[in-house]
Amino acid sequence: MKASTDAANPFLMIGLPKGSLEESTLALFAKAGYPVTKSSRSYRPTFDDPELDGRFVRAQEIARYVEHGFFDCGLTGYDWIAENNADVHEVCDLVYSRASNVQSRWVICVPESSPIRTVKDLQDKRISTELVETTRRFLGTHGVTAHVEFSWGATEVKVPDLADAIVDLTETGSSIKANKLRIIDTILTTNTKLIANKMAWADTRKRAKIEAIALLIQAALNAATLVGLKFNLPKSALAALSAQLPALRNPTIAPLSNPEWIAVETITDHKHVREIVPTLKAHKAEGIVEYPLNKVIY
Repeated sequence: MKASTDAANPFLMIGLPKGSLEESTLALFAKAGYPVTKSSRSYRPTFDDPELDGRFVRAQEIARYVEHGFFDCGLTGYDWIAENNADVHEVCDLVYSRASNVQSRWVICVPESSPIRTVKDLQDKRISTELVETTRRFLGTHGVTAHVEFSWGATEVKVPDLADAIVDLTETGSSIKANKLRIIDTILTTNTKLIANKMAWADTRKRAKIEAIALLIQAALNAATLVGLKFNLPKSALAALSAQLPALRNPTIAPLSNPEWIAVETITDHKHVREIVPTLKAHKAEGIVEYPLNKVIY
């Protein structure tokens, strides 16, 4: 299956993840300048860019549809690329998830009271997971053969009655601890990726469009934890403050009508503002303004 292409107006089919990543992906696309609308019962998104079309499907399936050419590009996790052994081009990493901007891990877990301590102890044991093939390959690298069964969800409740161990996805480990489980190993670290069909990537016009989308999505992610900060400062205080002022390169400094004062503008992590502002006030800064950022392109 191939996505439609108009020679004068290239048509790009995008696979968007349905489910846990859906809302965070829609928010990310909107911030990147590609707002997407959909009805509650529709799997077909509406873009305000006439060159774009797409579908919502489960992240587990997107890599396969991109490889086969139904989608020119799509967003899915590295875990599902690996699980499907998909032959796709990885355009860029997009480290975000439903709840945070950190990478996630697929980990092997057992009950806290289990005698299983290492991967070798899993020989001939039952393991429940959604990531079946990746788990089997991981065990194979350790010379272990086990009964790996597909789990349709609620994997953490399968032990100890239905399985000896599970392989499940975690960001913080809090759910694992809450279910009185113990991690014995990590089989895969994963995050969302923008991927492209290899034929689409070889098409100059489609590649340019995919790269533009990647640039703006990454810019939106870069801005997620940053804010702009501007203020007026006595020129005499600049030297003392310069080492404490974070910026992408150097703060922007401009003269004011009063030659004894300057205007300073910088970008910083939003968490640092609470530390910087009292310091600025101590150096007699005035007109301090913090403002949100939509995109940051390095």
